[in-house]
Amino acid sequence: MFPASRYSIQAQRCIRALKTVQAEHAPPQHYTWRRNCSSAVMPRITSHYTIFPRDKDPRWEGVEMERFADEADVVIVGGGPAGLSAAIRLKQLAKEQEKELRVCLVEKASQIGAHTLSGACLEPSALNELFPDWKERGAPLNTPVTEDLFSILTEKYRIPVPMLPGLPMNNHGNYIVRLGHFVHWLGEQAEELGVEIYPGYAAAEVLFHEDGSVKGIATNDVGIAKDGSPKDVFERGMELHAKVTLFGEGCHGHLAKQLYRQFNLRENCEPQTYAIGLKELWVIDEKKWRPGRVEHSVGWPLNRNTYGGSFLYHLNEGEPLVALGFVVGLDYTNPYLSPFREFQRWKHHPFVAKTLEGGDRIAYGARALNEGGYQCLPKVTFPGGMLIGCSPGFMNVPKIKGTHTAMKSGMLAAEAIFPKVTAEDPASETAGLHIPEYEDNLKKSWIWKELYAVRNIRPSFHNYFGLYGGMVYTGVFYWILRGKEPWTLKHAGLDSAQLKPAKECTPIEYPKPDGKLSFDLLSSVALSGTNHEGDQPPHLTLKDDSIPVANNLAIYDGPEQRFCPAGVYEYVPLETGEGMRLQINAQNCVHCKTCDIKDPSQNINWVVPEGSGGPAYNGL
Repeated sequence: MFPASRYSIQAQRCIRALKTVQAEHAPPQHYTWRRNCSSAVMPRITSHYTIFPRDKDPRWEGVEMERFADEADVVIVGGGPAGLSAAIRLKQLAKEQEKELRVCLVEKASQIGAHTLSGACLEPSALNELFPDWKERGAPLNTPVTEDLFSILTEKYRIPVPMLPGLPMNNHGNYIVRLGHFVHWLGEQAEELGVEIYPGYAAAEVLFHEDGSVKGIATNDVGIAKDGSPKDVFERGMELHAKVTLFGEGCHGHLAKQLYRQFNLRENCEPQTYAIGLKELWVIDEKKWRPGRVEHSVGWPLNRNTYGGSFLYHLNEGEPLVALGFVVGLDYTNPYLSPFREFQRWKHHPFVAKTLEGGDRIAYGARALNEGGYQCLPKVTFPGGMLIGCSPGFMNVPKIKGTHTAMKSGMLAAEAIFPKVTAEDPASETAGLHIPEYEDNLKKSWIWKELYAVRNIRPSFHNYFGLYGGMVYTGVFYWILRGKEPWTLKHAGLDSAQLKPAKECTPIEYPKPDGKLSFDLLSSVALSGTNHEGDQPPHLTLKDDSIPVANNLAIYDGPEQRFCPAGVYEYVPLETGEGMRLQINAQNCVHCKTCDIKDPSQNINWVVPEGSGGPAYNGL
């Protein structure tokens, strides 16, 4: 049975720690890589059971593999805005109609909000629908937007751009929030309504009925050594079965990837395209603090053909805090580009530096985000389950906002589910309920209208003039026509296919960090609070351990060293002195998923580590 609160979860971990006995490790396994008539013996990198099944591993013979199973009406994967809004709406409906309904939500972070990262400038439309009395309930929306600035940056100067009413980035009526704190508050509201929330439990596997419909999920096993062998404290995960399972894992969820394949959900849409967002929190000189000011910029340090931009938000949280960040589209072509170092370089622009000088950086994090919009939305319903929030990709890219659409999608899912799961005869052809009404309701909602109206803005940047051509398109066709043009532009394709070979590109020389405005990668990761159990199989799995050196390093000069914002990947010399090998520092991973998206070989598969592992963001 799951413990009733996070305190009993912590107690259980303490017991495990006290019982832990150092497991005997099997001898390291190696494989031989041959290239240019030379050979090198390389240590095996991947030991995860998803690549090397345990039923073929003699070390697992005789290990008890039975899992305890529990059942709920609805199971929700992911404690973000979408998952919590769905859970809340289900319990609201149950209360209104005096129905019994068991709703269970699992979240891989140690506490609700600890893996949440966003800018964030919140549009309160969905919140107003979910809790009209959110102010009385104490929702942490403390900073209404009072000033809106938009700029094009050159290396030394700022070109102001008027923020006209009706443009997507106009933030009148919005609030600057620390999204982790807002999500934590949503979790409190859900618990008050009777939602069972289980932080620290990562959903690792989708379970299926014999008829192929989704049955539920299984949480991950714990007590597996780094070499893939069972420790003395090995414990099997638990199964949670439900009539309907909602998948709200966030951007590029690893279970959603399986569901796309299983049910062919992406058959009629374009491949999703993504960006990486990097963020810091600073305490600045109070004289420079302007609570409620929102600043966005495009241009320098990126070239015109690399999509991206920045934000700098002045919070009103009782101390002079600013949240700042940098977003880079993952369809960039130069393998030498480092999103992290572009972010550090941006902070030295005179317009940005004047705000930060004399301040202290107190937090850092990174996360991938969906940028495909309307063209890339998959089918979101299937027998036994649904996709909600940023998992399918409801972010409004020109607005740089996805929280309001994620929340609304969860609410719509709940409203479609409730009459089915509470009916005496749900009239379903499969054991797991198929509820296509959710997708129908989505298409009738303001989410669909909003995403359709801005559908051409992001792909309009794929032109010779890049950024500037896209801005002209937005000004003409969105501001004047409001997205009513009779055509729909296409994206460039998979982000992983966009890199050019290193020999065709110019290396980028980045300045050294000064330790005042710009910083090195490892000191940044330290501010994320990231931690993983060291003795577990790396959750950054490789389908083929030989590909990184043979392909990524040989052709693209090892781009994973640069696109990862946490220093997880590095190429180091082989112990023999002949050649290089990829080293994966899985304990650094901030769960951004960028590697799984941008890897040009599509050889990296991100899976969940042991529950509670990862960053420990405090209001990012």
